[in-house]
Amino acid sequence: MKKQRRTQLVLISIGLLLILLTYFYYPYMNKDKLLENQFVREDSEKILDDDNFTTFENVAYEGLYNLNKPFLIKSREAYILDKEPNIVYMTDMHVILHLKDERTVNIISNKGKYNKVTNDCFFEENVRATDEKTIIFAENLDLLATENFVKIYNNVKLNDPTGFLQADTIDYDFETKNFKVSMFDDKAVKVKVTK
Repeated sequence: MKKQRRTQLVLISIGLLLILLTYFYYPYMNKDKLLENQFVREDSEKILDDDNFTTFENVAYEGLYNLNKPFLIKSREAYILDKEPNIVYMTDMHVILHLKDERTVNIISNKGKYNKVTNDCFFEENVRATDEKTIIFAENLDLLATENFVKIYNNVKLNDPTGFLQADTIDYDFETKNFKVSMFDDKAVKVKVTK
């Protein structure tokens, strides 16, 4: 009988503790999290408030690079700071490149920047680039039209029909079609080649 009462008291105590945590502590935790997110949002808004800017929705830029290669840049939302009128800051950035060898390259990312004068693009967060055969995942990709060069870095993974590659940085030259693969430290580059 004493064992049963002790078990019941323990269960009632646990139940009361759960009720107290659910109704008093948990809302307090979420309040702190909401306030923290609000401060982060306010900080980014202050940056935009300090500068005059223009916002856009469903933006698209079309053009040619190297005088004969068409490209299309799209974004769900974008803004341009008055002090940097040639730079477009984008969210859900998507670039479509039509190469002279008939390949079409699609590059998407959560956010990025586009320079309207040089056509240079800088992709950030969850970058995915593909030409339908090769798929590249990374955190950053710089598409430098002025140099005909691509720099892919931070947690790079490349899947190709001939193999898999994992590295910190990949530099690709469109003219020579050469890759330069490297790691930030002295670690070896991970490559798996298949036939």
